[in-house]
Amino acid sequence: MFQNIFVKQLNADEQEGAAAPAEAPAATTKAPEPVVATAHDDFDWSIDKRNVSAYASDEKAKYDKVYDATFVSITDGELIKGTVVGMTKTDVVLNIGFKSDGLISFNEFRDQQGLKIGDEVEVMVVEKEDRQGNLNLSRKQARITRAWEKIVEVHKTGEIVTGTITSKTKGGLIVDVNGLETFLPGSQIDVKPVTDYDQYVGKTMDFKVVKINEQIRNAVVSHKALIESDLEAQRSVIIGQLEKGQVLEGTVKNVTDFGAFIDLGGVDGLLYITDISWGRVQHPSEVLTNGQKLNVVVLDFDDEKKRISLGLKQLTPHPWDNLDPAIQEGSTVRGKVVNIEDYGAFLEITPGVEGLVHVSEITWSSQPVNAKEYFKVGEEYDAKIVTLDRDERKMSLSIKQLTEDPWEVIEDTYGVDTRHKGTVKNLTPYGVFVELDKGIGGMIHISDLSWTKRFNHPSEFTKAGDEIDVMVLSVDKDARKLSLGHKQTEDDPWNTFETIFPIGSTHEGHVIRKDDKGASVQLQYGLEAFAPTRHLRKEDGGTIGMDDTAQFVVIEFDRNDKRIVVSHSRIWEQEKAEEREAVKKEARAVSEETKKTVKNIQQKVEKPTLGDLGALAALKDKLKKAEDEAGK
Repeated sequence: MFQNIFVKQLNADEQEGAAAPAEAPAATTKAPEPVVATAHDDFDWSIDKRNVSAYASDEKAKYDKVYDATFVSITDGELIKGTVVGMTKTDVVLNIGFKSDGLISFNEFRDQQGLKIGDEVEVMVVEKEDRQGNLNLSRKQARITRAWEKIVEVHKTGEIVTGTITSKTKGGLIVDVNGLETFLPGSQIDVKPVTDYDQYVGKTMDFKVVKINEQIRNAVVSHKALIESDLEAQRSVIIGQLEKGQVLEGTVKNVTDFGAFIDLGGVDGLLYITDISWGRVQHPSEVLTNGQKLNVVVLDFDDEKKRISLGLKQLTPHPWDNLDPAIQEGSTVRGKVVNIEDYGAFLEITPGVEGLVHVSEITWSSQPVNAKEYFKVGEEYDAKIVTLDRDERKMSLSIKQLTEDPWEVIEDTYGVDTRHKGTVKNLTPYGVFVELDKGIGGMIHISDLSWTKRFNHPSEFTKAGDEIDVMVLSVDKDARKLSLGHKQTEDDPWNTFETIFPIGSTHEGHVIRKDDKGASVQLQYGLEAFAPTRHLRKEDGGTIGMDDTAQFVVIEFDRNDKRIVVSHSRIWEQEKAEEREAVKKEARAVSEETKKTVKNIQQKVEKPTLGDLGALAALKDKLKKAEDEAGK
């Protein structure tokens, strides 16, 4: 019923717009109400308001199909070719057969000069319809996509690509390969180290794609790989023609600590430092410089490892083969120190000819000599040839044999009891080695350093380099040894000390050392005495400590052993003993006086009375009491 009422209210002008709402109730799930016949049942709904009949459904479908076929079907990200149909001051109008044309900025055509209407261009569909309903195209994105596909392909095939270096970046350069930016590391520019990257900006070069990352579309290229491949081909040819002993011309490519790399024209060989010269070379830079041209001989080569060992000194005869015949055993030669070892030094007589000066042939002294302290590299010395073997190419030299052996006439200069000045050369726990002259020296035992002091180590008395007075105590010509003394250069003060420090004498002393056994006490005249621990007790029960000054009594004096023993405890113990002795002495005196009085009374009284007996008893008590006190 609702439908009938709604239809009646529509006029002819509203039929087209109301057609859709009239069909809305058909979507309900309820069963339709019965149609009631009305006066307008014969109305033609196919006629629109312009009084034009609509297409039939089959015709409409046919024309829709024709319309759709007129435009191409495209998707976002698709690569498609388009035709330039127009150009403005800023954009290029491109027709790709879509329902609308696309605009591309002229900036994306800067590499394509002379663009004109009708030219065909490949572009990428960025968006079929952006927010403004425009078709968004990009030639740049199309070029990048095609370039990436090409990069991936050449990476697999190993083909060579051409690119232009556009700018410098951290660690390398940016290369434009067909519109795609790739990275050229600094280490891949050339086989030689490159420090100035700016010189390559703007250059067009060939490259090999060595690495790609498909996730971020990043590629790494290398120019060095192309150079190395060319060098490898040259290297194979050159190595195939090499022979041991072959002499080649080369150029010093790089000088290192262990030798130099020589460019032989496409292949490198190594010239070790030991093969540069027959003489000793401290560093290859002393002889070779980068860019220097020279002839070298092929010593060895390895086809698999592509290694070539070269020699320079082998082009000249060995110096030992041309050694002057005048050089014989017993000859004196002059050489330069080229190497120092613990056992001696090597002197270079001529380049490539060396002799060894053993430590035993440096000086006539019996004391061990440190070659590294005696010699310095580069210094020159005269030496005598002791042994010479031309076949074995060995020579031993001696420096000391150029002078007379001073030990043959040692007594003439360094006899017993003679005094000399010497230089302290070395210290040991038991004594001091003193050099009196070149090759002559002796030892001062630690006990012969001082009459009055005892040292735990000679360093407490002297040091290396000091000048010291000595007296020769004994001479052992066969063993080449001198026994020396320093304290013997002065009179023995112990002859005087015996009168100054007799047993029982008291002196002021200062504690300078202390341990569990006792203390060393410094007395006057620089003399040291020893106080055992039990003799350090004070009267108040304490103990004398380090750096304390107190009174000490001499309780022992040994002139032979140069020993004095002192005690602080004896001083106050002796004072107490003297007090006790004084009390005893006084008591004994009282006792003697009492006995004398009693004896006198007995002699005067012949017959004692009761009173006399009482006085006598009192005297006896007094005498007994005095004796008891004296006993205490």
